[in-house]
Amino acid sequence: MMKNNGFTLLELIIVLFLIMLILSISTVFFANTMPSNRLNATVREMSAAIKHARSLAQIDGEKQTITIDLDSKNYGIKGRMSKNIPSDITIKVIDPFSGEKLNGKYLIVFHTTGSIEGGTIVLWNNKKLVSIQLDPIVGSVIIK
Repeated sequence: MMKNNGFTLLELIIVLFLIMLILSISTVFFANTMPSNRLNATVREMSAAIKHARSLAQIDGEKQTITIDLDSKNYGIKGRMSKNIPSDITIKVIDPFSGEKLNGKYLIVFHTTGSIEGGTIVLWNNKKLVSIQLDPIVGSVIIK
């Protein structure tokens, strides 16, 4: 007796259909998480720049300033670096003295003692809102 080895055409079509179904579902899932990941990455990069400026102020013994340009959507340590904020992310700063700032330039000053002159930075897109809170006395950065 001879055995038939291999798969039938129907079995191959069913397997290929299942593979295509799984791939299409995963593509939709990853496409929906991209804006959220871009926002999270921007928040991490911005908080890292803030922590770096604070460390530079303490190590070098001189004030460091981060400039956030709310109109052109970029930020950076004055005289050292500049990074762009993606176009799908909106930013504002809540200053403890002057209130909300949605345009213009905002300066965050780091003193050699580790203290900070600055407010809360709020970034959001159409799915999520994240804030970077700065402790003015201790100089810590809290992401909420």
